[in-house]
Amino acid sequence: MLKSNVKNIMEKQGMTIRAMIEKTGLADVTILRARRNQIAQCRLSTLGAIAKCLGCKIKDLFEED
Repeated sequence: MLKSNVKNIMEKQGMTIRAMIEKTGLADVTILRARRNQIAQCRLSTLGAIAKCLGCKIKDLFEED
């Protein structure tokens, strides 16, 4: 099963939700969804924006559980 790794990446980089919203232009609920295990509900374009903001690949946003 895939699990979201977004929260861990954000914490390692010191990235806040507010900063992510400003850099990506995404809604706060979208960022929160990606941080939780609802990341599979995000569009590929959304995942791309998050990955670009965090300086990683889309596949890095997930980890196997």
